Amino acid sequence: MIIFRVCSSNGKSYDGIYLDKTGEKDMDLIKQCLTTKYATFSDRASRKEYWGFVLFYMSFLVVSVIILGATGGGEWGVLISGILSLLLGILSLLLVIPSLAVYIRRLHDTDHSAWWLFIAFVPIIGAIVMLYFLVIKGTEGTNRFGPDPLEK
Repeated sequence: MIIFRVCSSNGKSYDGIYLDKTGEKDMDLIKQCLTTKYATFSDRASRKEYWGFVLFYMSFLVVSVIILGATGGGEWGVLISGILSLLLGILSLLLVIPSLAVYIRRLHDTDHSAWWLFIAFVPIIGAIVMLYFLVIKGTEGTNRFGPDPLEK
């Protein structure tokens, strides 16, 4: 089962995260972001690695909000909701570093330094520029930040 599909301008389509054996490589990219590349700010990240991690992170947040919403009400509901809020807050803090790392590695793939991250603080224009950097194809071959992640 494919969760999402991205179609490029050249007519090729790129499938997102799979939920069957054919997509194990996609899940490995997310596992790498959370384990071996947890705090790796050098190197490069492909679009698939970045957007796969973003999908994972957003899914985590949506499920967290649903769980918190379902536990409200009554004395025990407030207690359980408080405990879950604390646990989810800790998990969210633990995901800040890999999110920032994959974000910076994605900028590196497009041959931009991590300092471009701060353009996101410019209202409207900054968000558009950052979205453009995150969506475009990375530089082919080796750039100043390392080898092409698609060639590995």
